[in-house]
Amino acid sequence: MIRRMGRPGLIGMAARTAVVAGTATAVSGSVQRHQQEKYQQQAQADAYQQQQQQAQMDAAAQQAAQQAFAQQQYAQQQAAAAAPPAPAAGVDIVAELQKLGALKEQGILSDEEFAAAKAKLLG
Repeated sequence: MIRRMGRPGLIGMAARTAVVAGTATAVSGSVQRHQQEKYQQQAQADAYQQQQQQAQMDAAAQQAAQQAFAQQQYAQQQAAAAAPPAPAAGVDIVAELQKLGALKEQGILSDEEFAAAKAKLLG
């Protein structure tokens, strides 16, 4: 068989072009697949980080709500403790003071007794 030297023929040129195109397609597909894997891993890492941040924010919000509730209960307890005792039901303080004043005027109560009874009545 005689080999020709020089430029390749039409079939040789087509074969060479097919090999180059096939190689380029294989390399391009491989690169594209690696990029997709890389982007997918990055997306998963971002999603995980978002979940962690959301969990931290939820925990902080829950803790703040618990603190607010505790402060509200403390304030209610303080208000209840600081409230003056209510006068006895059915007792008219003005009428009782007038009676005490009348007893003092009549000389039945001394100044000390009047002051003690008045202090007891007013709380």
